[in-house]
Amino acid sequence: MTDITTEAVDGLVDIERGYISRELFVDADLYKEELDKVFTRAWLFVGHESQIPEKGDFFTSRMGEESVILCRDKAGKIQVFLNSCRHRGMKVCRYESGNTSLFTCPYHSWTYTTDGKLQGVPQYRTLYEGNLDREANGLVSVGRIANYKGTIWATWDKDAPDFLTYLGDAKIHLDQALDCRDGRAGGSEVIGIHKWILPSNWKFAAENFLGDTYHNPSHRSVDLIGIGPSAESGKKGRRDDELEKAQHIWASFPQGHGVHSALQPTENEYIESFLDSPVLEEYFRHCYEERKARLGEEARLLPFVGSIFPNTSYHGRQPRGLCAWHPHSPTSTEAWRYFLVDKDAPTEVKDYLRRYYMRYSGPAGMTEQDDMENWLYATAASTGTVARRYPFNYQQSLGLAQDGYEGYRGDITLQPTEQMARGYYRTWQNYMRGASWDAILGGAGK
Repeated sequence: MTDITTEAVDGLVDIERGYISRELFVDADLYKEELDKVFTRAWLFVGHESQIPEKGDFFTSRMGEESVILCRDKAGKIQVFLNSCRHRGMKVCRYESGNTSLFTCPYHSWTYTTDGKLQGVPQYRTLYEGNLDREANGLVSVGRIANYKGTIWATWDKDAPDFLTYLGDAKIHLDQALDCRDGRAGGSEVIGIHKWILPSNWKFAAENFLGDTYHNPSHRSVDLIGIGPSAESGKKGRRDDELEKAQHIWASFPQGHGVHSALQPTENEYIESFLDSPVLEEYFRHCYEERKARLGEEARLLPFVGSIFPNTSYHGRQPRGLCAWHPHSPTSTEAWRYFLVDKDAPTEVKDYLRRYYMRYSGPAGMTEQDDMENWLYATAASTGTVARRYPFNYQQSLGLAQDGYEGYRGDITLQPTEQMARGYYRTWQNYMRGASWDAILGGAGK
């Protein structure tokens, strides 16, 4: 495929009938178009403020294929810059994280301050004076930055809507992953990151976390063993049974986001968890009761998984973290999984959760290994000439979504569904058409 016209894009996504072309997952020209039309406009997760607590702290992150620097300047303001010298393009920061007062290009030694200004140019008076505009040659900054409950998001598009408008009604679901376990707003911190590369298109991972529970049989071996927080106490599976009495809901939103959450019964009684550790059991029981007292009826909503369009996903409770699925090529993804805990949680709680998260998630995690196998084989099996003639089927629970449920907004289904994926690819289609922000956010504009 080489001619990426609006008509070509329209022919790849059939939301009404529930079919998506395999070209979305393997075609090189479509991939290049995504980088240009999706990743230069959408809000993208860059990092967490806990990674840069002090002035001069930096963390090297990514936006699409672009290397970017997340840093806190000398005034304490959070900045996000393209990690590329304005002279010959060399990365001005080659470390994953650290603290600095200046970013110095190792190629020709142009030097930039932590607020992006070009400060040092070797032999400036002899070679450049009268020609070089220092202000115009600072580090390239993103169009907009948002700090949402400690998570840092950015977009290259200065005309993009504000981040809360972009989140829409998915906000309350993302909050469940970011807020303290006792119901206080925000309060999370990053205790570690796993990074690895998998031979799969990035959308397979993002789509999986929209709420695909239909693939659970692929985790049967893990469930038989039991790797959850109460495994030694006899509970099988990947996690405890804290949602066993809940009504699960699957919600799709106009902006392309999708989530799988759960509503506890009205009585909302605590279900024992973390039984292998009396300290953790007591801590999480206390958090549960505090949350219930603080939030009232709203405490019934608990998180499972979700994806914020285009490439940021979350696990909400067991485990808890954020995932960024960075595009590497049409058939390669660089996965970054950020592990979250409450910043003020006891050390014993943090240590236990860190070990549980690694047991579950990441390149060596027993559950994520199953997912990766699914995604890489699905990608490999879709590259062939014959295979690309046959679209993927997305007809699960087609037509069963309802407008809201018990006061929660969105296109909501009360059984496993591909409604979220259908909505996700409708939004993908709008970006690829070059649609207006009004249309992308679910309005009638083009």
